[in-house]
Amino acid sequence: MGLMDLAGALTALRTALESVRLPLGLPDQRSADRLAHQIVAQLDDYVLPRLADLAAPLLAVVGGSTGAGKSTLVNTMIGRVVSQPGVIRPTTRSPVLVHNPADEHWFADDRVLPGLIRSRVASSDQRSLQLVAEPTLPPGLAVLDAPDIDSVVEQNRRLAAQLLDAADLWLFVTSAARYADAVPWEFLQTAAERGASIAVVLDRVPPAAMSVVPADLGRMMTEHGLADAPLFAVPETIVDDVGLLPDAAVAPIRTYLATLAADREAREQVVRRTLNGAIASLTGRVSEVAAAVDAQVDACRQLEADAARAFGEAARQVSVQSSDGTLLRGEVLSRWHDYVGTGDLLRGLDQRVSALRDRVTGFFNGNQQRGAQVGVAAGGGLEALIRAEGEAATERAVSAWQGNPAGRELLSRHPELARPSADLEAEVARTIRAWQTDVLDLVAGEGRGRRQAARVAALGVNGVGAALMLVIFFNTGGLTGAEGGVAVGTTVLAQRLLESVFGDEAVRRLAKQAKADLDARVEGLLAGELVRFTRVLGQLPIDRAQAERIRQAMHSVHRARGVPPAGYPAVPSETPETAVLPAGRRFELLPANGAESGEVYEAELVYDEDSGRGVSHGQTR
Repeated sequence: MGLMDLAGALTALRTALESVRLPLGLPDQRSADRLAHQIVAQLDDYVLPRLADLAAPLLAVVGGSTGAGKSTLVNTMIGRVVSQPGVIRPTTRSPVLVHNPADEHWFADDRVLPGLIRSRVASSDQRSLQLVAEPTLPPGLAVLDAPDIDSVVEQNRRLAAQLLDAADLWLFVTSAARYADAVPWEFLQTAAERGASIAVVLDRVPPAAMSVVPADLGRMMTEHGLADAPLFAVPETIVDDVGLLPDAAVAPIRTYLATLAADREAREQVVRRTLNGAIASLTGRVSEVAAAVDAQVDACRQLEADAARAFGEAARQVSVQSSDGTLLRGEVLSRWHDYVGTGDLLRGLDQRVSALRDRVTGFFNGNQQRGAQVGVAAGGGLEALIRAEGEAATERAVSAWQGNPAGRELLSRHPELARPSADLEAEVARTIRAWQTDVLDLVAGEGRGRRQAARVAALGVNGVGAALMLVIFFNTGGLTGAEGGVAVGTTVLAQRLLESVFGDEAVRRLAKQAKADLDARVEGLLAGELVRFTRVLGQLPIDRAQAERIRQAMHSVHRARGVPPAGYPAVPSETPETAVLPAGRRFELLPANGAESGEVYEAELVYDEDSGRGVSHGQTR
């Protein structure tokens, strides 16, 4: 596969990453979200434009620490002030890109850094990119002065990182006083890990330290995997009236860049190394984003499961307690006893059932009312049970979510979840009324036969329905002691009464059907409470297939490069690898302002063929 296939695969990867949303407040959320945006920005700013045209001018981005002298260095290399140094820190201004007039078309459009607005004047708007056409800069080379990487202004730091990611070559500037600072080394370490082409400028080196400080920095560079990076040392010196260094102070750097611009092979090697490193580095970074997406999906599923478990347990408890005798207390028993007119319910049970049928026949209307009161009492007990379990389920769900970072954040955004829904009480009452109506309809439907109809009429539909409810309420015999004995007696009488009307098989069938209907209604009602939680989760922009799409896109990138995921081969090319600079090339740094009388400071950059790196040396003579 060739560059077109690679560009297509990277475009697909960009699309997959651009749509990543990480709404849950997990520990890795912010870093992964930033990383996804950084990758998309680097693909837009550098990788895809560079793949589209490998022959475009080399972009050298000058970045580094606050006060390192980046702008002064750029201005001196150009020979005039093109980038205003920040005198007062922090300085916020637009980055400055200097190019040869012949290369203007490469940068005037949005081929690179498409998110920045082109301008020909200086600006404090960070969304602006100031373009400066400069004939002294050789064709094939552009230099970009970036904000400080360690600026106290976060926007400056982010823009600096973005611009460095868009560079073919990092010209990293630090000073003799700050070369060991942590922040620059974090950037340099990242660049080394990504295989970026880097040159380091050690600025403002005191003359007396010219033989010591550059050597120490070179040692640190080697330790950090930057042994191949050229190192330039610029002595501390006096600037002229317009703020420029002596030309000799930057001559080696200017020569180095001019050599790259003039040497197509060397320039392409720099480009290919950086491009290859940028693409190769995607593997770990993209995997991190995909893992973060997976974590979001897993957290969402866990929150769903926790809430479902809480309300599922509530439904189970209602089902158990509505059949273990728990509801056969208080007003329910009192109303039932008033209805049947009995004390010791177990004594002479068969006779009492017969007598009850005979007795209630004589005062049908009054008995109907007492039967209805039993149903009301039974319904009230059910309602109280369901409300209590609904509230308990809400508490359990909230407690589980509080133990999850993502859940805590969602609860803070949706405090209404901490309480049952405002209409829970009314919804419970409606549900139980509907169930009781269905129980009465079930009894009436079963009593269609002539004999059953007469008995149902004699006892009253409400009374028969109430008896069926009581049978349902004590299926398992969960109560013990005297209370349990009363409940048993109550249930046995109700059972026998129903059997005298419908027969034992029909009673079992009716009880099973009515209980299943109750359980289903309760589950539906509690599911409505659960929806409050799942709706919050459902509104989150979490795509459960996102991580797989990202991994598939990255796999396509590897396939287009013709390498396994762990490999770091070159971008498809027929060009053999060569040294950035011809072996043994020497650059001389001649007298600098500020030297004591009779002293000349020399500095040289030697590209050593054996070590494969540029080394700066300085001496006094």
